[in-house]
Amino acid sequence: MSPLDRKLARDLWRIKGQAAAIGAVIAVGVMLQVMMSGLIVSLGETRDAYYSRYRMADIFAPLTRAPDHIADRLAAQPGVSTVQTRVTGRALIHIPTQILPIQARAISLPDLGRPALNDVYLADGRMPEPGRRDEILLLRSFAVAHGLHPGERLDATMNGARRSFRIVGLAQSPEFLYPTPPGEFVPDDARFAVIWMRRAGIAAAFDMKGAFNEALLTLARGADEDAVLAAVDRVLKPYGGSGSYARADQLSNRYLSEEIGGLRAIAVGVPPVFLAVAAFLLYIVIGRMVQAEREEIGLLKAFGYGNTRIGVHYFKLILIIATVGAGFGCLGGIVSGRGMVIVYTHFFKFPFLVFQLDPASFVSGVTVSILAASAGGLLVLRRVFALTPSEAMRPPAPPSYRHSGRIGAGLIRFLDQPSRMIWRRLTRQPARMLGASFGIASGMALSAGMLTIYAGFDRAIELTFAVLDRSKLKVSFVHPVGEKTLLELARLPGVDRVEPVRYVPVILRNGQFTRRGALTGLPRQFELNRALDADMRPIRLTGGGIVLSSVLARLLAIRAGETLRVEVREGRQPVLEIPVVGIAETLLGTPAYMDLEGLNRKLREPGRVSGAALMIDEARRDDIYRALKGMPVVAGISLKDQARRAFQKMMDQGAGATRFIMGAIAFVITFGIVYNAARIAYAERARDLASLRVMGFTRAETAYVLLGELAVVTLMALPLGTVMGYFLSFGLAALFSTDLYQIPAYIQPASFGQAMLVVIGAAIVSGWLVKRDLDRTDLISALKTRE
Repeated sequence: MSPLDRKLARDLWRIKGQAAAIGAVIAVGVMLQVMMSGLIVSLGETRDAYYSRYRMADIFAPLTRAPDHIADRLAAQPGVSTVQTRVTGRALIHIPTQILPIQARAISLPDLGRPALNDVYLADGRMPEPGRRDEILLLRSFAVAHGLHPGERLDATMNGARRSFRIVGLAQSPEFLYPTPPGEFVPDDARFAVIWMRRAGIAAAFDMKGAFNEALLTLARGADEDAVLAAVDRVLKPYGGSGSYARADQLSNRYLSEEIGGLRAIAVGVPPVFLAVAAFLLYIVIGRMVQAEREEIGLLKAFGYGNTRIGVHYFKLILIIATVGAGFGCLGGIVSGRGMVIVYTHFFKFPFLVFQLDPASFVSGVTVSILAASAGGLLVLRRVFALTPSEAMRPPAPPSYRHSGRIGAGLIRFLDQPSRMIWRRLTRQPARMLGASFGIASGMALSAGMLTIYAGFDRAIELTFAVLDRSKLKVSFVHPVGEKTLLELARLPGVDRVEPVRYVPVILRNGQFTRRGALTGLPRQFELNRALDADMRPIRLTGGGIVLSSVLARLLAIRAGETLRVEVREGRQPVLEIPVVGIAETLLGTPAYMDLEGLNRKLREPGRVSGAALMIDEARRDDIYRALKGMPVVAGISLKDQARRAFQKMMDQGAGATRFIMGAIAFVITFGIVYNAARIAYAERARDLASLRVMGFTRAETAYVLLGELAVVTLMALPLGTVMGYFLSFGLAALFSTDLYQIPAYIQPASFGQAMLVVIGAAIVSGWLVKRDLDRTDLISALKTRE
């Protein structure tokens, strides 16, 4: 082993605490990249394999009713490979332990064999026997939520008639990776079911013998998707076609794609922050080391060691720290990725999901971490190359203790001797003080940003379910109804207020930008279902204009005052040109609002509504539920409390769980930065502190000189960290937001106060660890000149 390699080993042991802190920062950055990249690959490849194995359709075409022979016309369209028709309908499931029926979707299976498209994964039991109209498959997640098993009976209402079925199997489907109740955006295993049954039985239930109301298609290789969609719409328009759409717009697939996109944004945006912090810390540590070892560097040059060999020596130190940190980061990414796979398997209903490593993430993670560390180290190595032997071996000119700046000239007279030492060191080397403060402030900003995101998630839930939605429950109807039904609801004992709403399926177009969704008609004086702006003030709905959510407006690249093309996909299916009169800040979904009266006027259907929001007396709740259950026109009932719990569960256990990992990482990084600053200060002043002990200073007085500096630097970092955390919070909020939900940057003093406590706590623990080492210092060894 060469002398420089032996020196390298001694240096690593001497700065092991600082090296471990820097390595931890690097490890966290690499861990996030490996974990997120692995999740992206795992979700994407599992989705593609699932779609391929169970033949997920490329195009979905719902309609009112068409005879079976129309399928041949669809199959004859250019670019179409496979066509399968089916019958679907809404159902209400009756569970003895539930007072309210549960919404379900009934889907036909071929009378013989398996579906050619959108096949089901049989998790338990068997397929329904041909000709058995009472046998069904049940969505597995719903069955698990209610403890249902094959062999049990289940009652369901279809098309107004109550029927009894026998569960013969539990199934999953690529079509329902993200199963949500109709009209809602949050999945809830207990509140939504899917029933599969042979076509003869479901056709009889919905009066669809010899007909179908949905077509599934796959595309031939090289087919023009837009052209096929247009052709399918032309064929099905006379039969009440409500607009075909591609797989990309299918609800479950869209939310899964958005989740993958969110993971990709985190994988790209967050790890570089940690690696930049690591580069900054390495710059400080290696810079202080070079400054402390300038005499040794001079001796090495005098003995014939060139700049290259000395530079390689320090560069090896950097590479070892970066490589070891990256290695632990790769291992951590594998472990944490496998843990997150369990979360996603439950959240997205995959029958299988295995964490797959992304080799590119390992290569890029290690490479980027080494490059980031090298960037910080190379800036320092310039000092090594600039030193000549004669200059390096001559001790640097001692700094002046006399002049501490005009600001401290009057103050220093009132300080005792140890406090003067702290003040002079800080004022004569302001760059070091500011660098240490900036590092600690960066850690505090990360903690403050994540705490703000925690508060933002809670605020999103509070705004959505307490401010925007003031109702207790919502009722949806089988078809648009008139005012008579609203009067019946209002007359129910215990119903305090009924507010009508209408949902109209539409395609919104602005030039090349298109979005499928629903147009929500609200009364002008809304109280229960509210449209609010960014300042939480009610938006005025005018008779002829549309109000878009901010996310929807961004997706359509449209502003208030411009005109939007609205293609209605029900009834007569008119095409409307409607001006955008406002932009609303919504937190759940991408709604578009209109004045109910104006919407009905444009549709030429006055007085029609498709649902209602109710405010009820909780004491009469059960009576109201029973009354609603007995109304044939009621298609579904959604309780706000259940929806809120489902959304909270999604945030805590589903995709939103990523924020907890990010928060834990932010706290670890904060401690690493503060501890590194304390260790650097101690390493720089170990000889001086030992001299103070020899001169008669007590251990407490010596520790005060060291820890007082750390306290001042930490206190200076707090306001800077507050400012940095404020701006970082907005970036993190945008990073965690999706089209499904938007997370506000909810700035609260408590979040920043907690972040300050984290920094102060880290400073106290770091100070205690450094003081422990200071108390154990061998004074003779510390005062020896290093050769």
